[in-house]
Amino acid sequence: MLYEVRMTTTYEYGRPAANGRHLLRLMPAEIPGSQRMIAGSLDISPRPQERHDQVDFFGNRMTGLVFAQAHDEIAFTVRARMERWAVADQLDISPSLAILRSEIEAFRSLAPQSPHHFLGPSPRIAPDSAVSDYALAVTRGCNSVLDAVAAINQALHSDMRYDPEATTVETTMADAFAARHGVCQDFSHIMIACLREIGVPAGYVSGFLRTEPPQGQPRLEGADAMHAWVAAWCGTQTGWVEFDPTNAIRVSSDHIVVARGRDYSDVAPVKGVLWTAGSQTTKQVVDVIPLG
Repeated sequence: MLYEVRMTTTYEYGRPAANGRHLLRLMPAEIPGSQRMIAGSLDISPRPQERHDQVDFFGNRMTGLVFAQAHDEIAFTVRARMERWAVADQLDISPSLAILRSEIEAFRSLAPQSPHHFLGPSPRIAPDSAVSDYALAVTRGCNSVLDAVAAINQALHSDMRYDPEATTVETTMADAFAARHGVCQDFSHIMIACLREIGVPAGYVSGFLRTEPPQGQPRLEGADAMHAWVAAWCGTQTGWVEFDPTNAIRVSSDHIVVARGRDYSDVAPVKGVLWTAGSQTTKQVVDVIPLG
């Protein structure tokens, strides 16, 4: 599938901000055999005094910005034309959970996509007994790692309620799980925690999702949003497989990857520091438009 992706994220400050330093992970990824960027740009307004484009440890595109002069608004605009391939159907050749442990131990690499980076605690995901009990109950009787991942993906979709008003970006995984509601970030963090509790390496994926309007209604401008889902390492032969617990689906051509990491802290679209006072408002408008 070909897509045009457009996103503008705007921050407005109650009083002028200065001496800002920002780190952006907004540009879609280049993934051989999965997706490629035909053309793309990242525009910043006002123009920063410094800009550094680089790649982080996990291979994500990253842009560092410095704003020395005062400004009361800042906008980041992404435009990209992407080609995304569907995931081919495959037989389940993943091992059992018991055998997976030995395959992880035999994996002799610390490259960015090594399962060793995605098995232990990370900044936003800590061991939790309630999550462990839930994961063990949901996967009881599963014959393979892929079965277990799919079971957790479906269970969270059934047991949790999507509620954009229930949590914030700072809500902990444990609190969101206890309340059984949240947004895609919460669903993804909880699924990652469940998988790690049963010994399955799992990571966080940020990106864009093409949404379909109700039948007979026109597509709404800005109806799409940045999204999050989960990558799970299902053994040496199967490798990484991605699932979307918010929608209870296997990730395919409607999901466009921006960044991958251990949890949200590794892939936050915008983070940084600045000098200001007063209120701050944020607005994001995203369009993912299929071209054919």
